[in-house]
Amino acid sequence: MPWGPFQEQRIYSRRRDIHAVYGGQQQGGICTPGEHPVIIVFTGESGEQHGYADGWTSEGTFRYFGEGQVGDMVFQRGNRAIRDHLIDGKDLLVFQTRGREGVRFLGQFECAGYSFETAPDRESNHRRAIVFELVPSSAADEQIETEHPADQAEIDLSALRRRAFTAAQSTPLATGTEARRSLYRRSEAVRRYVLARAAGVCESCNQPAPFMTLKGEPYLEPHHTRRLSDGGPDDPRFVGAVCPSCHREIHYGVHGQSKNDALIEAVKCKEASIKA
Repeated sequence: MPWGPFQEQRIYSRRRDIHAVYGGQQQGGICTPGEHPVIIVFTGESGEQHGYADGWTSEGTFRYFGEGQVGDMVFQRGNRAIRDHLIDGKDLLVFQTRGREGVRFLGQFECAGYSFETAPDRESNHRRAIVFELVPSSAADEQIETEHPADQAEIDLSALRRRAFTAAQSTPLATGTEARRSLYRRSEAVRRYVLARAAGVCESCNQPAPFMTLKGEPYLEPHHTRRLSDGGPDDPRFVGAVCPSCHREIHYGVHGQSKNDALIEAVKCKEASIKA
């Protein structure tokens, strides 16, 4: 899945293609550009000299060790940025270092959870390390049924809102399959609330949904207003339910940015009225 100028599995220059464009720290494994809604992670073989290494699990998650060379790892700077990237509305990109070749783009990921484990630090002392469970953004499109349709109809908008905000404001202490499932549940909670909030009317053009689905529901598409892609969940305050035409215009139209800005304001006003 492409992300802006990056194509999966292609090799890029970290200095020229990443830092010269997005800025951020040029050393270390976690780059947090101040002017762009993105967190850039670099994975490689450097951790192996300390007895641990990043890599894929059999459950389809990518284990990524946090930063911090001496003492226990803590949730500050880059570690906090990874854990809270969804809450902050920032995309998470992962690159694999390839020595003199450059860095290979592995894709856009979501932080589905994290865990703690004992690992040696730079001085060979045992310490508590943070291990993030990263899942490809494309996997977040998978849906799991957390409720029966009949149950869903009985839940009012305020209950859906509480559920969505609770799900969106935390990254769980979870690994493997449970981390993936937590990501799906989180995405589903936000999606269901946003669609219910729209009540069948596009939140961009204020026109009725163009058609009904086979389930008898008005068809609208969630759009993430603060992020550069629509993969995965986000904070419901920054997700709009829009018709396919508005969705495509936001992404590809000449006035897409202004249309997205207007949607941000519309959702903000709607959320303010619901909260009141």
